[in-house]
Amino acid sequence: VKVMESGGGLVHPGGSLRLSCEVSGRAARALSMSWFRQGPGTERELVARIFPVSGNTNYAESVKGRFTISRGSAVNTAFLQMNNLQPNDTGLYICAMRTTNDYWGQGTQVTVSS
Repeated sequence: VKVMESGGGLVHPGGSLRLSCEVSGRAARALSMSWFRQGPGTERELVARIFPVSGNTNYAESVKGRFTISRGSAVNTAFLQMNNLQPNDTGLYICAMRTTNDYWGQGTQVTVSS
């Protein structure tokens, strides 16, 4: 099972990015799919989580109203729409999938800078 993120990049403050997370290999249907981020010198933090069966979502307070997590039409895919990005959103964004095991991707870098 391999978790692959894409969509990161360099954006100016106020800009937007859409991250994608796809899982390849044999895996059970995800119980949850999450986006974490790790900024320079900071601990990994949960940004957003979706429970694909129910559609319920959770967000970090710092991103509420700006970020939206969604599930894809394909099994075990997820997206993170990020709007009004700010410099403190800079970091490595990592997708994680939970079934009976936890699977982690390598991350995609998001840099917000003028």
